[in-house]
Amino acid sequence: MDDAVFLVPGQRTTTAGLLGEAAARRGMEVRGLDAGVGGLAGRGVYWCGGPAAGARVAGALGIGLLEPPDEWLAGLPEWATGRGIRLTSLGEAREVLREPAFVKPPREKSFPAAVYADGAALPELPPDTPVLVSGVVDFAAEYRLFLLDGEIAAGSRYAVHGRLDPAPLDEDPRAAEVRAFAARLLAVAGAGLPTAVTVDVGFADGAVVVVEANMAWFSNCYAADPERVLDVVLRAAGPRERVPEADLRFVRG
Repeated sequence: MDDAVFLVPGQRTTTAGLLGEAAARRGMEVRGLDAGVGGLAGRGVYWCGGPAAGARVAGALGIGLLEPPDEWLAGLPEWATGRGIRLTSLGEAREVLREPAFVKPPREKSFPAAVYADGAALPELPPDTPVLVSGVVDFAAEYRLFLLDGEIAAGSRYAVHGRLDPAPLDEDPRAAEVRAFAARLLAVAGAGLPTAVTVDVGFADGAVVVVEANMAWFSNCYAADPERVLDVVLRAAGPRERVPEADLRFVRG
């Protein structure tokens, strides 16, 4: 990719390192944000890193950051989630929650996603902070799927019974079930997502259900093939003028 730049955080994560190596093999310049962004204006710049830094560089360098809408997960049918999920505000959740619930930010990591005993246990953040509230689910195994154009481009198991246990998706004995569920899900709800995104799924009570959706450019690749993950990230966080028309509504900010 002539004159293309793969921009990563100054303190590189394992994922940024793996994807940076894959980008370099494609002829891209890999630059850490600690080296600054001087001289990058007008070049094709792609981002892999956190949302706060991503927002800063996106405006300066014309990067279109694709992200799933906050309401996507809450709008799924119950067969796809295995639990009731609603999108609300932190202030409202603080007032009404009287029993344990799983509460998380829809996309950004503004506070830890966790089971909170009640509303009083929630973090002190602005009351209009959006949150997803759901019942408590014990996932037997969880998987990250990197999706491109409505299909799985790469995947990895990342946890078993809540403990980190990465393995390539196709080395997991339940990979066929995960793939079948993803195909059914995307046939029903894929239009509500960007063409490049990550969706986490897991086994709960023996059935595959959705855990959450995330930005591909801010997702740990775990044991997924970095080359194929890179394909997704380049679509999800590249020059704004190259964003497909169907994805314009998913561009951050």
